[in-house]
Amino acid sequence: MEISLACYQSISLDKIQNGFRFPSSIHEVFRTKPLFSDYCFRFNRRKCGNPCDKIKCFSLEQGLQPRRPKPKPSRNTDSDLKETEETHVKRPSVGICSQIEKLAFCNRYREALELFEILELEGGFDVGLSTYDALVSACIGLGSVRAVKRVFSYMISNGFEPDQYMSNRVLLMHVKCGMMIDARSLFDEMPERNLVSWNTIIAGLVDVGDYFEAFRLFLLMWEEFSDCGSRTIATMIRASAGLELISVGRQLHSAAVKFGVGEDIFVSCALIDMYSKCGSIEDAQWAFDEMPEKTTVGWNSIIAGYALHGYSEEALSMFYEMRDSGVKMDHFTFSMIIRISSRLASVEYAKQVHAGLIRHGFGLDIVANTALVDFYSKWGRVEDAKHVFDRMPCKNTISWNALIAGYGNHGWGAEAVELFEQMLREKMRPNHVTFLAVLSACSHSRLFERGWEIFQSMSRDHKIKPRAMHYACMIELLGQEGLLDEAFALIRGAPFKPTANMWAALLTASRVNVNLELGKYAAEKLYGMEPEKLSNYVVLLNIYHQSGKLKEAAGVLQTLRRKGLRMLPVCSWIEVNKQSHVFLSGDKSHVQTNEIYEKVDSLVHEISKHGYVPKEKTLLPDVDEQEQRILLYHSEKLAVAFGLINTMKGSPLQIVQNHRICNDCHNAIKLIALVTRREIVVRDASRFHHFKDGSCSCGDYW
Repeated sequence: MEISLACYQSISLDKIQNGFRFPSSIHEVFRTKPLFSDYCFRFNRRKCGNPCDKIKCFSLEQGLQPRRPKPKPSRNTDSDLKETEETHVKRPSVGICSQIEKLAFCNRYREALELFEILELEGGFDVGLSTYDALVSACIGLGSVRAVKRVFSYMISNGFEPDQYMSNRVLLMHVKCGMMIDARSLFDEMPERNLVSWNTIIAGLVDVGDYFEAFRLFLLMWEEFSDCGSRTIATMIRASAGLELISVGRQLHSAAVKFGVGEDIFVSCALIDMYSKCGSIEDAQWAFDEMPEKTTVGWNSIIAGYALHGYSEEALSMFYEMRDSGVKMDHFTFSMIIRISSRLASVEYAKQVHAGLIRHGFGLDIVANTALVDFYSKWGRVEDAKHVFDRMPCKNTISWNALIAGYGNHGWGAEAVELFEQMLREKMRPNHVTFLAVLSACSHSRLFERGWEIFQSMSRDHKIKPRAMHYACMIELLGQEGLLDEAFALIRGAPFKPTANMWAALLTASRVNVNLELGKYAAEKLYGMEPEKLSNYVVLLNIYHQSGKLKEAAGVLQTLRRKGLRMLPVCSWIEVNKQSHVFLSGDKSHVQTNEIYEKVDSLVHEISKHGYVPKEKTLLPDVDEQEQRILLYHSEKLAVAFGLINTMKGSPLQIVQNHRICNDCHNAIKLIALVTRREIVVRDASRFHHFKDGSCSCGDYW
């Protein structure tokens, strides 16, 4: 694809207009004129010497000399002054500072800071520039706010006067450790600021998402220096991506081209990311194609861009191109492909990526392995997920959350609660996602008492305020116990306005418990919040059908027609021999149609001996009424029959469906699993259903 550069070169960059007025708001810049219309770019950029050249390791070459305080007017004699100096100022051993520097150089940051405690406890030492520089590196390496405060406090108490280089290093230390308020104060108080100072604070603002302030400082920097490098432009392109302002991104692209850094690696990768996030995957592809050397980050950026827009197969194709090009893949590459495989519902792709992960030396990487745990959990391979999790040498909260959620989705509530308790025993700090996963697990497995205990412990023991989704889980739990009054009271007692998820949970509980009045009330609340969401109408429609309120049911159908909301056909698919096979209800397009229908008839005859009777008409889930006329040949039954025909006897089947499984198919598949002695896993739009020996993991509540 060829795109003319003319569209990026329409910005006036000639000279600063006389009588410059800085805009009162960054919004004004974006609305009224090109970003750089009042500035000119100078191409004779100043070259600054490397400030690192000025540093000498005093501790190694000449020892650390104690600072001699300036004499103050006093009645003390010279001998008294000398005695005072010897009492309050100590000469540190050369070894301490030298060891701190060596430890920091070897990335042994924690040990370096432990050694620094000796200087803190004794106090009064005149520490050299190189030692402070090493301590700053240690703070950045650990990302420790406490360490930053210790080192900075020691600098101040010792009267250390940093030069320009060390001022920038101290600023960077605060930025990298997320202390942006302190960093901004330091920046504002700096007696002298160079391009490094400006770039550091601007990059910090972009990292924390304060994009408007980053642009404001960028324009101030431009007013002062009329100069910037490729890193600065790349940073501001990231800011425009964060604001999703493609017009500003194009102006920055133009600036990069005119500066001669349009093909810089950092700028190119930032452009790919910006165009992707701003919705122009074509421009992102063009920026990628123009890269003179396609790096790992460049490939990752374009793959992520395709994945972001839902082009999963295109993203997978780019991954294979990357692999064939010989570019080294990193753990982010594999993590993305694992998530893409999850979208494509392809266990085979995931297995290939898992093998590649190990082959390329990332078998123990925490990010990629967490993605694998999440993938295997979502696609019915819980044992595989647990195997990957157990082999991880280091786990973070996200890793624990992934497996807890996997257990919960598959109806393994007791295992999810046990894993949650193990997480607490290992001193891992749970977050709101952890509690959502474990409460959802309790809900799916009907662990009412344990779920209630965990819900109460959130604010009491962990200082985490329950959110709407946590309340929704508890409402579902109460509904399972038939405690609808308590569920309604929980909604009314919530410390915030009830959300659609909470009312939807109450509506579902009302349907299961056939409470017409409460269901109608919850549905009315939902109509006001989500007037175009089909499932809300369908659940109420089923309540009316179950209650024999045919007139009211007809009114709901009339509302659906008036709003133009159409109940969609169900689609189910199964992967056999690395190929996906898709079925619609009553589908006769498959090459094995005759075999499939004969198998369904045979199965229905067999399970009828075990008490199966086709259910009466029900509109749960949101399916087309036509499908009710072909009840025996719903897409789920066709997929199961196809799987039984084309897989080895005794092997498990896994079906994926885009809607919630209907009541009739749920009952039928339970009995099919019994008579065929197969384990059948159905992933519907709500949860996983593990059918085995005539029962389902959901306990018939879904």
